[in-house]
Amino acid sequence: MNVHLDLATHTIPLWFLVLSLFLPRICIVVAWFQHSMTQYIPAVVGIIPVIVALLIPRLLILFWIYSDQGIGLWFLIHVIGLLAAWGGGGSRVYSRRRVTYVD
Repeated sequence: MNVHLDLATHTIPLWFLVLSLFLPRICIVVAWFQHSMTQYIPAVVGIIPVIVALLIPRLLILFWIYSDQGIGLWFLIHVIGLLAAWGGGGSRVYSRRRVTYVD
């Protein structure tokens, strides 16, 4: 039994897949200016895609990856990044605010 693990990059550029893990909003803007993600712009015209790109860009990126590659390794890597960003970031900020100093 051979196990083969591929990192498929069908039409989404590799730079977008890697950098969007760390800088999702900036990657969306750069890809929009380069017109490299034009096939993923939703057919729904209005303010909803703009709001999603501004408020929750990681979900928009997950939607793009899913529509290009399905559930694959890049999709799972981005889901782990999403969970790490949403799960770990808020508790660290909350614990810093609770520190009180006694004079």
